[in-house]
Amino acid sequence: MAVSSRPISIEELPSHLILEILSSGRLSAVDLACLENTCRTFRGVHGVFPQKFRSMAEFAAFNVCCGNSIFASLPTVARTELFERCNGNWKRVMRFLQCVEQSSGLVETSAGNMQITTGSYHTLLIHDSSVYSCGSSLCGVLSHGPNTKQCCTFNQINFPSSSRVIHISASYNHAAFVTESGEVFTCGDNSSFCCGHGDVGRAIFRPTHVEALKGVPCKQVATGLSFTVILTTQGFVYTCGANVHGQLGHGDTIDRPTPKLVESFEKLGHVVQIAAGASYSMAVTDDGTLYSFGSCTNFCLGHGDQHDGLQPRAIQSFKRRNIHVVRVSAGDEHVVALDSNGFVYTWGKGYCGVLGHGDENDKTSPELLSSLKGHIAVQVCARKRKTFVLVDNGSVFAFGWMAFGGLGFSDRGFSDKVMKPRLLHSLKSHHISQISTGLYHTVAVTNRGVIFGFGDNSRAQLGHESLRSCQPTEIIVNDDTV
Repeated sequence: MAVSSRPISIEELPSHLILEILSSGRLSAVDLACLENTCRTFRGVHGVFPQKFRSMAEFAAFNVCCGNSIFASLPTVARTELFERCNGNWKRVMRFLQCVEQSSGLVETSAGNMQITTGSYHTLLIHDSSVYSCGSSLCGVLSHGPNTKQCCTFNQINFPSSSRVIHISASYNHAAFVTESGEVFTCGDNSSFCCGHGDVGRAIFRPTHVEALKGVPCKQVATGLSFTVILTTQGFVYTCGANVHGQLGHGDTIDRPTPKLVESFEKLGHVVQIAAGASYSMAVTDDGTLYSFGSCTNFCLGHGDQHDGLQPRAIQSFKRRNIHVVRVSAGDEHVVALDSNGFVYTWGKGYCGVLGHGDENDKTSPELLSSLKGHIAVQVCARKRKTFVLVDNGSVFAFGWMAFGGLGFSDRGFSDKVMKPRLLHSLKSHHISQISTGLYHTVAVTNRGVIFGFGDNSRAQLGHESLRSCQPTEIIVNDDTV
C-alpha cells in the first residue's frame, strides 16, 4: 500500500490516534490545557469518548489520572471528592497528582529533571544526570573528599556510579543517594553508623555504596539525625543508625550499623513515601495510612500522647476521619501532612506559630490547617520551626520563625514569628515546583529550572560567596566537573 508523502495537518489525523498520544502520560496538565485552548481538534467531542468530558484534552487527562498510582489507590468516594475539589476539571486533578508525585523526588522543569534538598548548613541538587553540592562540608557531607571544607558555589560531585542519581536526602550531617539502578550510596558523619557501612565509625568523604543493600532495589531515602530510612521499589522499609528512641522501627532501642528490614511493614502494607525527623520516622502506605515511630517528646508521632513508639503505629486521627494521606514532611519538632484532597494538617510543638493556627499551642494529634482550605496544596515542607506549603498554581505559603530570613519575607525581622500561612510574594512571579528548607536557609526550584535561595548563608549554603538576605536570590550552578 502506497503511503502519501503529502504533508497533513493534525486535524486530519484519526481521533483515536490523537487521543492515544494525549493519554501517553508524556504531556503535563499544562500541556493539555494549552492544546485545548489553541486548537479546536483538542476541544471537540469527535464521538470517541463520552460527551460528559467536553473535550479530547479533558478525556485524555482522565485517562492519565486513572493510570496514576495515587489516584488508583483512592477509594471511589475519595476520587469523587478530589474531582469536585478541582472544580470538575480532570486537567486540574491530573496536575495535582503529578505535582504530588514529584514533590518528594525529581521534578520536571523546562531545564531538565531536578531535585533540591537542604541540610543543616549545606544544599544538594540533582540536575538531570549530575549531582551538585554547596555549603559546609562537615564530616564530608558535600561528597568532595577530605580536603574540601566548604564550597561557595554549587560544584558537581564526582559520583562513583555510572547509573544516574534519582533521589537524594541530606537533612542533617550525612547524605544518601539512590541511583536509577536502585543502589544506595551514603557519605558524611558516620559516628552513629547511620551511613550503613557496618562498624565503620569514621567520617565518609565520598559517596560509598551500601553493600548490605546489594540486590535490594531502592527508590527513596530519608536522613534523620544520626539514622537513615530507606524505601525499596517493592514498598518495604530498611533503617540503620542510632535507635535510642526506637526511630528504626524494630521494636527495640538497639542501634543498627547496617540497614535492617522493618518487618512490620511486610504486614502493614506497601509504603509509598518515607520521612525522617530528628529522632522519629514517618511512612505513608498506598492505602493512605500514615505510620509513625520513634521519639514523641515533641508530640510528633501524632497519637495524642508523649509515648515513644518502638514500632510503626497508624495515626488513628486520620483513620477515623477516612483521611487518605499522600505525603508527609518531618520537621525537627513538628510534622506536616498532605491528604488526597490537597488539605494540610500540622501537629507537634507550636513554637513561633510553626503549626500555622495563629498561636503557639502544641498539637498532640493532626489538626486541619483551615486557613489554607481554599487552596489545593501539592507539597508540604517542615524543618527547624519553619513550614512551607506549595499549592498547585506554583505559589508558596510560609509560616513559623523567620530564623535569619529563612521564611523569605523581606518586611519581617530575622527573629520575627509568622503565626499563620502567608503568601510569599517575593516568589509570586515564579511558578515554584519544589521547595526545601534547612536549619536556617531555604531553596526553591521553578518550573523553568531556576533556583532561588534565601536565609542564612554563613557557610555558603545558598551557593553564593557572600549573601545573607530574606529576598530570594538566584543561585547559579557551576557545571565544571570536579
